[in-house]
Amino acid sequence: MIIEPRMRGFICLTAHPDGAAQNVKQQIAYVKSKGAINGAKKVLVIGASTGFGLSSRITSAFGSNASTIGVFFEKPPVEGKTASPGWYNSAAFEKEAHAAGLYAKSVNGDAFSKEVKNEVIDLIKADLGKIDLIIYSLASPVRMHPDTGVLHRSVLKPIGQTFSNKTVDFHTGKVSEVSINPAEGDDIDNTVTVMGGEDWAMWIDALKDAGVLAEGALTVAYSYIGPSLTEAVYRKGTIGRAKDHLEATAFEITDKLKDLHGKAYVSVNKALVTQASSAIPVIPLYISLLYKTMKEMGIHEGTIEQIQRLYAERLYNGPEVPVDDKGRIRIDDWEMRDDVQAKVAELWKEADTENLSDIGDLAGYRKDFYNLFGFDFENVDYKADANEMVGVESIK
Repeated sequence: MIIEPRMRGFICLTAHPDGAAQNVKQQIAYVKSKGAINGAKKVLVIGASTGFGLSSRITSAFGSNASTIGVFFEKPPVEGKTASPGWYNSAAFEKEAHAAGLYAKSVNGDAFSKEVKNEVIDLIKADLGKIDLIIYSLASPVRMHPDTGVLHRSVLKPIGQTFSNKTVDFHTGKVSEVSINPAEGDDIDNTVTVMGGEDWAMWIDALKDAGVLAEGALTVAYSYIGPSLTEAVYRKGTIGRAKDHLEATAFEITDKLKDLHGKAYVSVNKALVTQASSAIPVIPLYISLLYKTMKEMGIHEGTIEQIQRLYAERLYNGPEVPVDDKGRIRIDDWEMRDDVQAKVAELWKEADTENLSDIGDLAGYRKDFYNLFGFDFENVDYKADANEMVGVESIK
């Protein structure tokens, strides 16, 4: 079938398998170009199919020759209807990993559930024995709590008062004012339940109780802080409360891993185009201005550059992992540089519909967005027939 992008608001309803394969190949090529990393050899990535999770799996496999198990919740294809992009990413990753002689298996299901945790533990016991590194990179708007059966939904809202600021429709380039009403009722608690650290801790508890964590095992979850421009709706909003909980959970997990000499870290990563960030008012405009600024300074990074640097310069670069005063790894250090933030704040004041294409990188934002779904890659013929029925080799 000919596969074209079909949009509904901030979501693309189709995905291109050949573009996804190109995305994975480009990330692998980048990791290989940077040389070997003396990292973990048996790695579990929870949330492995897109974004930072996919880049973590690629960096582990092709930077450290690691065996990897990836967990994700993706929609497989049916005749005449494409899979979700993460399915095609994972299919392409496994194909490349197997061709390179690397162990790679995947579990498709709800990572919040006890059933998926048990399935992963059985797979580890059967194939790998013990795990050295657990990456936790889940990004879901809802969570069925495994103990109560209650479905919790996260919200993106400020706390205490209505938030108003500029935003952009990245499809049209129109800059406008947006207002977001504050959290109410159980909004904060639900968001913390979905996006906080409880499930990360449940995973580590389950893995430790099953005896599948290696001596010195590390676990890393991903977070974001961002600038003062976005803090009312992000870091000081409902999502910020969830991130605070996630970061506090790292210390609790580290305590639990003391007998194994293991440790838990939160890595604070850079603002990037993701399916989630595209739907957050204000963020697309901020990222457009940030991209322009960082590209001009020669310090722009995508997910693969971020994660390769995280592994090579933080996690596996000596006996001590460098952290900030709150114990967090800061791989957002280039984004948060004073000169970068001062320039973005200056551009923010003058950004409008007429000048954004000049002072911001809206074209780069759009390209990254379409790349998420396998579109807008060079070397892919989008006018040619594509086979939508691509399978993930380890999933029967």
